[in-house]
Amino acid sequence: MNSAESAASATRAIERWSARGRLIPTRDGAIWVLDEPGADPAATPLLLLHGFPSSAFDFEKAIAHLGSPRRRRIVALDFLGYGLSDKPADYGYSLFQQADSVLAIAGAVGLTRAHVWAHDMGTSVTTELLARRARGLLPLDLASVTLMNGSVHIELAHLTPGQKVLRSRLGPLFAKLNRRSTFTAQIRRTFGRPPDAETVEAMWQLLDRAGGSARMAQTIHYIEERHRFHRRWIGALEVCDVPALVAWGRRDSIAVVAIAEQLAREIPGARFETWDDLGHWPQIEDPARVASTVRAFWDALD
Repeated sequence: MNSAESAASATRAIERWSARGRLIPTRDGAIWVLDEPGADPAATPLLLLHGFPSSAFDFEKAIAHLGSPRRRRIVALDFLGYGLSDKPADYGYSLFQQADSVLAIAGAVGLTRAHVWAHDMGTSVTTELLARRARGLLPLDLASVTLMNGSVHIELAHLTPGQKVLRSRLGPLFAKLNRRSTFTAQIRRTFGRPPDAETVEAMWQLLDRAGGSARMAQTIHYIEERHRFHRRWIGALEVCDVPALVAWGRRDSIAVVAIAEQLAREIPGARFETWDDLGHWPQIEDPARVASTVRAFWDALD
């Protein structure tokens, strides 16, 4: 498949994915949401939180492996600044704001209890939800949390050259000059298994949609918050009283496995699973195996 064919195929896949969800207005902008029912109304729903710089589309193939008919309701969203959601120029893109968006969407779709499945930046949004829960301020009942390949312990993370530039004073210029070729070259290095061209192209199209690529110097500021609010969020994990699964691709060159090992030590009763041959994007690299792992965790709890 040549580059033009890959681009066309990715566009069609995104269109099919987009049609499965809808835009829900919030005070800060419209958020794209997937809300699909499950076969068992009594089963606890799933809430999926994606990472930087991608979107909920990262979970698309894994969702397909959660069973047919799928047992559980699934709610997934694109954070503001990402994917199919609005990408306002005058927004802070704080992890606190993204947590607010999660709760706004939960309220809008009537989600009161959920298993949270979080990847990359989504793991830090989850720690903010846990921090609010620890203070009695969370209106959403968390049945469990699954943390997957996120740099919650930012002091242990190995940031990519592109991430470092985006965080520097040259970040806004670098973001504006970002092109498909640059993005493709850098994102491929973060996979444990080489991704196909359509996968990378879909990631680029969703990033670049509505000027999202130019927002990257803004959206990446959440990394600063990981440093600044380290004690708040790690403290929430240390007193976490909901079941937790730490699931990790060991070949991750950014959120290295040392982060997972630390999380498994400090979260009370955490279950720890790793995939030796997977990298930063387990749910894309081997969706069937990853879906099997997380589904077994939820089914055991329910």
